[in-house]
Amino acid sequence: MRPAARLPAYFELTKPGITLYVMITAGVSASVAMHGRPGLAILVHAVLGTGLATAGALALNQYVERDVDKVMTRTRERPLPSGRVGPPEALGFGVLLLAAGLTYLAVAGGWTAAGLAALSAVAYLAVYTPLKRHSYAATLAGAVPGAMPVLIGWSAATGALSFGAIALFAIAYLWQLPHVLGLAWMLREDYEMVGFKLIPQGGARQIGMHMMAATLALVPVSLTPTLLGLTGRWYFGGALVASLAFFVVAVGTARDMSETAARKLFLASLLYHPVLLALMALDTVR
Repeated sequence: MRPAARLPAYFELTKPGITLYVMITAGVSASVAMHGRPGLAILVHAVLGTGLATAGALALNQYVERDVDKVMTRTRERPLPSGRVGPPEALGFGVLLLAAGLTYLAVAGGWTAAGLAALSAVAYLAVYTPLKRHSYAATLAGAVPGAMPVLIGWSAATGALSFGAIALFAIAYLWQLPHVLGLAWMLREDYEMVGFKLIPQGGARQIGMHMMAATLALVPVSLTPTLLGLTGRWYFGGALVASLAFFVVAVGTARDMSETAARKLFLASLLYHPVLLALMALDTVR
């Protein structure tokens, strides 16, 4: 296959949907950190550097899990299992993107942002990825790199972290738990085939309790940006309504634990965090 014909496969290695969302998250965090008035250059540096580093880490994850991806129905058609990209090429591509992102952040966003991006990649590739075969702790650990773009964007804008950054990180962390658990319950047969342990032991009841606990914790945690003076009343009201609605969906899922209920929770999670990010961006206290 000609190199140009493989460009879509290389693009797919970056998981563009996830990468784009990570870039948006970093950008919103940078904007809130600068009280809603970040310079264009600051936003570009935070978003582009985070995006490059994330794309590299995601490509390397697919390289590491290429044999597992051949087995699962959901992942068989990814670039590596399908043979559209070879392992050496995927490895080089991932390393190049990750190095480019870290270098860009170090030069344009500061060493703190670059260090956090490097830490995120290590946590994702060296902790979460291998831990998936051994313990449910992988889900708890994997939510850390998933929430790190908040800290990267914040530090790229300000050069340091603060309680506001920790608040946004906590929201992103807790949001991912029901998000991942809902998906894992829907894909449990695929995950069982390869030995992934992304859901807690104890059956459906235990999983439902974890879903409810995370969404219940989100109710007060989601309000902290306003309590810290970062966002205004509109964010506070919107976050309260969205968090309570998310909790209600989680309670319904916990009572049923059917695939339909899990899908409803997963879809609710896909709506919940973007709503909060939009409210943050629109109602940042200047």
